Amino acid sequence: RMLETLGAETIEFPTIEVMPPESWEPLDRAIEHLNEYDWLVFTSVNGVRFFLDRLEVAGKDVRDLKGIKIGVIGPKTAEVWERMGIRPDLMPGEYRAEAVVDAFKEAGIRGANILIPRAARAREVLPDDLRKAGARVDVVHAYRTISPDHDTGSVRELLMKGSIDMVTFTSSSTVTNFVKMFEADGDQLQKWMERVTVACIGPITAKTAEEMGLKVSLFPPEYTIESLVQEIM
Repeated sequence: RMLETLGAETIEFPTIEVMPPESWEPLDRAIEHLNEYDWLVFTSVNGVRFFLDRLEVAGKDVRDLKGIKIGVIGPKTAEVWERMGIRPDLMPGEYRAEAVVDAFKEAGIRGANILIPRAARAREVLPDDLRKAGARVDVVHAYRTISPDHDTGSVRELLMKGSIDMVTFTSSSTVTNFVKMFEADGDQLQKWMERVTVACIGPITAKTAEEMGLKVSLFPPEYTIESLVQEIM
């Protein structure tokens, strides 16, 4: 919507679909024992939404979070909590897992019990480094992302014709699934993408794109959609 407001013609091509986890049991069990945690840490808006949904299913609400500190990876995740009347206790200046760890180290977390409700198959940097810093960390799957089952024909034709000027990626999963959806085309995708400007939301997504053989032309200094749009301008 932001790009269209600025005059661009956009083509939406979802490469991830957000789904519930294979089992709710680990998250539900963690919610039953919320009083054992010092911190809740969220690395995405989806993580917050699914957590709050299961909190409601358990017959609880945000009042049951009293005494528990909340850490978030960035402003969009923080906004979900702020709409609930809760201001997160920790948000790093740089919106990625490594910066969350640095912020926690400054806050002092040795001996703290931390719960991270997140996507299945997420990077292990955050929980691993928090444990190294002396925290006890429980990771539970609040949701999972899968590659949607839809026809790639129209986008394939546009890529073949050179009609797409830029492709934007907003997470590593969007890159991985995008490439996977065109794996039947073999090396052709690489050739098509040579004519396309690749824009990524941040360095982690850019690194994934480069590992998949794509040349990344830009990513913004602040890892948000608004900053990405500004960089594209």
